[in-house]
Amino acid sequence: MELVGAAVRFFWLVSLFQVLLAVSAVGTERSNTRFLLTANGTARERHSEEYCAMYDICGARSDGKVLNCPYGTPSVKPDDLLSSKIQSLCPTITGNVCCTEAQFDTLRTQVQQAIPFLVGCPACLRNFLNLFCELTCSPNQSLFINVTSVSKVKNNMTVDGIDYYITDEFGQGLYDSCKDVKFGTMNTRALEFIGAGAQNFREWFAFIGRRAALTVPGSPYAINFLPNATETSGMRPMNVSTYSCGDTSLGCSCGDCPSSTVCSNIAPPQQHKEESCSVRLGSIKAKCVDVSLAILYVILVSLFFGWGIFHRKRERNAAQRKPLSNRNDGNQLHGMESQKNEDLPMETLIHFQMLEEAPHIRNGVQLSIVQGYLSKFYRGYGTWVARNPTLVLFASLSAVLVLCLGLIRFKVETRPEKLWVGPGSRAASEKQFFDSHLAPFYRIEQLILATVPGPEHEKSPSILTDDSIKLLFEIQKKVDGIRANYSGSVISLTDICMKPLGQDCATQSVLQYFKMDPKNYDNYGGVDHVSYCFQHFTSADACMSAFKAPLDPSTALGGFSGSNYSEASAFIVTYPVNNALNKEGNETGKALAWEKAFIQLAEDELLPMVQARNLTLSFSSESSIEEELKRESTADAITILISYLVMFGYISLTLGDTPRLSSFYISSKVLLGLSGVILVMLSVLGSVGFFSIIGVKSTLIIMEVIPFLVLAVGVDNMCILVHAVKRQPLELPLEGRISNALVEVGPSITLASLSEVLAFAVGSFIPMPACRVFSMFAALAVLLDFLLQVTAFVALIVFDFLRAEDKRVDCFPCIKVSSTYPESDKGNGRRKLGLLARYMKEVHAPVLSLWGVKLVVISAFAAFSVVCVALCTRIEPGLEQKIVLPRDSYLQGYFNNVSEYLRIGPPLYFVVKNYNYSSESRQTNQLCSISQCDTDSLLNEISRASLEPKSSYIAKPAASWLDDFLVWISPEAFGCCRKFTNGTYCPPDDQPPCCPAGQSSCSLGGPCKDCTTCFLHSDLQNDRPSTSQFREKLPWFLAALPSADCAKGGHGAYTDSVDLQGYESGVIQASSFRTYHTPLNKQVDYVNSLRAARDFCSKVSKSLKMEIFPYSVFYMFFEQYLDIWKTALINLAIAIGAVFVVCLVITCSLWSSAIIMLVLTMIVVDLLGVMAILGIQLNAVSVVNLVMAVGIAVEFCVHITHAFSVSGGDRDQRMKEALSTMGASVFSGITLTKLVGVLVLCFSRTEVFVVYYFQMYLALVLLGFLHGLVFLPVVLSIFGPPSRCVVLDKQEGRPSIQSLFQSRFAQQDVRGF
Repeated sequence: MELVGAAVRFFWLVSLFQVLLAVSAVGTERSNTRFLLTANGTARERHSEEYCAMYDICGARSDGKVLNCPYGTPSVKPDDLLSSKIQSLCPTITGNVCCTEAQFDTLRTQVQQAIPFLVGCPACLRNFLNLFCELTCSPNQSLFINVTSVSKVKNNMTVDGIDYYITDEFGQGLYDSCKDVKFGTMNTRALEFIGAGAQNFREWFAFIGRRAALTVPGSPYAINFLPNATETSGMRPMNVSTYSCGDTSLGCSCGDCPSSTVCSNIAPPQQHKEESCSVRLGSIKAKCVDVSLAILYVILVSLFFGWGIFHRKRERNAAQRKPLSNRNDGNQLHGMESQKNEDLPMETLIHFQMLEEAPHIRNGVQLSIVQGYLSKFYRGYGTWVARNPTLVLFASLSAVLVLCLGLIRFKVETRPEKLWVGPGSRAASEKQFFDSHLAPFYRIEQLILATVPGPEHEKSPSILTDDSIKLLFEIQKKVDGIRANYSGSVISLTDICMKPLGQDCATQSVLQYFKMDPKNYDNYGGVDHVSYCFQHFTSADACMSAFKAPLDPSTALGGFSGSNYSEASAFIVTYPVNNALNKEGNETGKALAWEKAFIQLAEDELLPMVQARNLTLSFSSESSIEEELKRESTADAITILISYLVMFGYISLTLGDTPRLSSFYISSKVLLGLSGVILVMLSVLGSVGFFSIIGVKSTLIIMEVIPFLVLAVGVDNMCILVHAVKRQPLELPLEGRISNALVEVGPSITLASLSEVLAFAVGSFIPMPACRVFSMFAALAVLLDFLLQVTAFVALIVFDFLRAEDKRVDCFPCIKVSSTYPESDKGNGRRKLGLLARYMKEVHAPVLSLWGVKLVVISAFAAFSVVCVALCTRIEPGLEQKIVLPRDSYLQGYFNNVSEYLRIGPPLYFVVKNYNYSSESRQTNQLCSISQCDTDSLLNEISRASLEPKSSYIAKPAASWLDDFLVWISPEAFGCCRKFTNGTYCPPDDQPPCCPAGQSSCSLGGPCKDCTTCFLHSDLQNDRPSTSQFREKLPWFLAALPSADCAKGGHGAYTDSVDLQGYESGVIQASSFRTYHTPLNKQVDYVNSLRAARDFCSKVSKSLKMEIFPYSVFYMFFEQYLDIWKTALINLAIAIGAVFVVCLVITCSLWSSAIIMLVLTMIVVDLLGVMAILGIQLNAVSVVNLVMAVGIAVEFCVHITHAFSVSGGDRDQRMKEALSTMGASVFSGITLTKLVGVLVLCFSRTEVFVVYYFQMYLALVLLGFLHGLVFLPVVLSIFGPPSRCVVLDKQEGRPSIQSLFQSRFAQQDVRGF
């Protein structure tokens, strides 16, 4: 948000046409007499060389503006003193003159108001002074001045109107030399102040020549500028030579004269148009990346189809050649098993002996060494837990409860800068430097009052009506009446607002055109006065703000195009409030107390008042986002609770057996499901407690998301464990079933959990504190949850099965009933397969085993992944502020209005470190932009960059304290830097003590009559001060108040732009130059503007060999997005790599690990593609989600892959077996448990939950399900690793010859692939 008041300066611009005026009495009487010149002798005598048209002062108007005498007289020879004075200001006038000393003193006094605006461009200043020097003192005045009307003042005839003949050549030369001159303090053209923004010299002359009303700045009489005089008049136009702004002797800077030859030779700023490579296919224009991916996909699919057809044909031929006796169910192989060992090759016998003796062969499965030891551990551990469930439950819960004791030190971090900015952040260190050396950026409190938009495509009505302005006065009255309580003291706006000059608040509002006083509304002219001020806000004293600075309409209005302020549809009222470096001090506390009362007033009183007038109101304070984030923590409590209850209900349903009316109260697992949920909660609390002990603060996202996340992850393992126990033969004792179940699923659960923990822990490498802390908390919570599952939950399973076998009622285990459970299934040895398991075995697996289906699945999934890779390039970085807030937050409407109405961007500061101002250094000329400055100086480069706002994001040239300081000490600006005879600072003549306070006009006498300029030209070196001069006068400049006589005073405008600490050494540690960004409406605009500003500073710093950096208040929060893709890819690569390493270590199978890594990569790529389709931005939240997706997606892959590797038969048979045994568990225990919990989040009141948790997690669950139960089985059936199954001889317990041959054949098939 732009705020001109951030560097507000006090200045009154009295028009430069008062050069001929003096104080007069009331009662001016105009005469109808006109001196119409003819070609007679009298006319020739009056219009000739060395003759004056006006001489001396004969009166003054009631507002003090002097009036000349209309009588012609011969030119007069001045005395030596007056002649030297005139020569110092008007070097073109020599000899006789047509002005008295009083007239010249008036001229000198008045032009000094314009000199500070133009002195940076000597050519413009010289041409401008010549215009008025010729008018006032030229000895040939009568040749181009014709008095056309007179008026009587106190019985004296005075000039009331003149014709001023000037050639178009002079007018054009004057305008061309001045049109681009900048007034740095206000970041705008000087002509906005001294020419009302004239677009050509005729408009400028018309502005100069208007007769001003009483007390209104302007000429006291009409001046009609004409290009030619009639031949009979004997007159000829004034045509003094003009100087080009590119003149080498009076050269201007490139910023003030871009048309200069020197400047035109400088290469224009490069336009950073990132035109991506594209290919046109007929009428379709496609990106090169998309076309390349499409070609690659076609090639790969063609090769795959070719391989598939060839492989299928080879299989059929082999089947036709195989003897019929070999097509049976393996009778011949079974016969071979009875042969003697000596019939086998020696290497096979050796391999057979090794298998027989290997400790990692369990139940006919040849496991990896790690899996073997894990199985051995889980077998013994399962038996021990089944025998000692109470001890295990008590010990595990005690350990977690000890960690929970850390909650006594629990604290929540809500400060945005601590949540989203890393401690090593460059932007954070630059902000710290800016705040400590210059000043903290002010706090912003804002109201946006707008008209209600009409029907679609209809323009919003204008806000500039009497009723709207009067309503704004009512609103302002209520805001002024706010009284907040802070520590027993009453706080009002005036106590905390920013006051550049220590008097009035720098409120940015159109009410400033009425001095913030409703009494002035009718007196000034109401709406018409506002429209007048839109064009004259820089020049009219009546438009000056109450805090004595011009108010740019673009900062107080919104919803207009270009400079058409009258069509504005919104009032923007901004209250800048002082900010403190210590965020916990009294100053910040006062501001926070007032802001809370301000928001309360807006909600309770202002909003209903505005809506009753059929208008809209949006509002915000500096602390609004933080307060709304706090409110967000409770906004979705009900939604999250419902999510937990739904998941708990599903857990209870899926853990139990098929419901039967006669035994459902025994077979249900409600108490077990509830216990599992409690264990999840304990794991979360234990994680939070542990980090609280070591002093890590929690965040709101941890409190809201991690419990849900851990529950979703933990439920999977609970379902898998219970289902594994159910699959065991009922004839086995309970401890045997528990032991077998842990041996069956323990290694895969361990693999999945360790992968999840590592994947979550990878998020701790993300520099953003909120996401780093979140990842740390989540990783530990998942680890604790896994440990509790294999300890406490296994013990609870033992208790629950003992309850069921003892026929005790679920939830009420003290009640025992008679039931046929579980004998109904005992005769079969195992429970019957459920509906889902039968579907997997009888429908799903057989369909996927068809070759046509396999080809379609591989092609379709590959096509979607290729499309998603192309879509990834369309993901934009950023995090919309509206998304992180509750949907019912008042800030939602505010952010919409900011994007819709604001027409100026945030302030941008270019900060220079260690500026060496000594005369031996060239750094002064390397920074400034006035005359004698380097063409490639910092300020000139900023000015050039502002010519390309679309690529540079710089809206206008920078306000330069250095330029204004050099102008201020310049001898030409004789009204600025002055000193008394004793060498102390002498203020301008219109300031105390030179002019008593409250006096409307000041004489040239008084205490300041003997003040002289600080320096003569001979005192300076090439118009630059020496080291000692710079050191002495800089504090004077920063303390000097701007006024009409010297608008360049630095107090207010540059008070916080220079760090004077230690500057006496010749080096200024920190100084800033302020400009503005272009309007930034999207997150990508903020990111690109930061990148462009840094690129610009990097280039300039390298060129000038100075340390320069850009600073804007939003940089700290958007810096993360500069490298967000790099961060995301590195973290994803580490996460997937970590999973691969864990899989490789546990399975000792490079093949299986590579397939798991492939599927994980495809899931992540597809998830990125879905993000692009849904318009989800890439930020730290989505990066954490992507990293966690790797851990969650592992569960969809690991269990199926493990089941495939331990199954026997060919690949199709093993794929069917894997789906039959684990498919149902993956679907019901992993997919559906996550799905039911995720679906509830769509009802969240906070958009961030809907977008980043509901949409992303729903997409993850669906993609994981499709890849885990469709794509992965197909890949395994074609490219799967060899089986680890070893068929044991029932009598000898040895691996059969059949299994050995199957293993060898499988290895040969693998080599064939």
